[in-house]
Amino acid sequence: MTGDELRQLLDRELEPAGRAWLAGAEAAVRKDPRVVQTAFPAAGRSVGRRLLAGDPPTGWTADDAARALLLITLGDAAGEQVPDLFGYGDADEQRAVVRSLHLLPPVPGAAELVAAASRSNDRRLVAASLGPWALAHLDDEAVAQSVLKCVFQEVPLTGLPGLAERATPRLSRMLAELAHERIAAGRPVPEDVWPLIERFPPEDTLARIEAEQEHPVPERRAAARAALASRRGQET
Repeated sequence: MTGDELRQLLDRELEPAGRAWLAGAEAAVRKDPRVVQTAFPAAGRSVGRRLLAGDPPTGWTADDAARALLLITLGDAAGEQVPDLFGYGDADEQRAVVRSLHLLPPVPGAAELVAAASRSNDRRLVAASLGPWALAHLDDEAVAQSVLKCVFQEVPLTGLPGLAERATPRLSRMLAELAHERIAAGRPVPEDVWPLIERFPPEDTLARIEAEQEHPVPERRAAARAALASRRGQET
């Protein structure tokens, strides 16, 4: 999602009052970048929080998009303002910061902001921590840990474009081991882990999962059969 695309989507949704507020806020930020510290938290009540329409769905809300445009307006001043916007912001404001990083000039400490987002208990913020900036800049281990956090938080992986390209043999194995652990506990396995597992299939772990179909504990048998059925469904 580019800044121009966000502006087009937002412009279609805004009422005249919201459009006027955004134009005024951007003009004020151009004159004095420090104004963003008050405009940023005001975006939700000024433009609303509804989801922006798109095909496929964008996942961006009106306040996300308005905040992203304010950050873009900062230009080179973003590096100075963004850390405080994240540090003092609520979960919605932090999500907007993390989602917007790929639209901005380099922000010192961006990796630390993304890491903080990934440690959150807010599922939307955790999902944002695996956005375009993170997938382009984080190392393999950081991506893997964020993926695991998403699974634990039940954040859908299918809504994270570009994730498949960051799969590694280690990540595939970690997810397969997690799937086996869940099956052994009689718990369901999220369907969207299978495409990442299949990028580099760990055959030994997958064989153990297959063997769970004959386990004497009924809950484990049922969990294994359900998981493998979803795996086969992902292959078709």
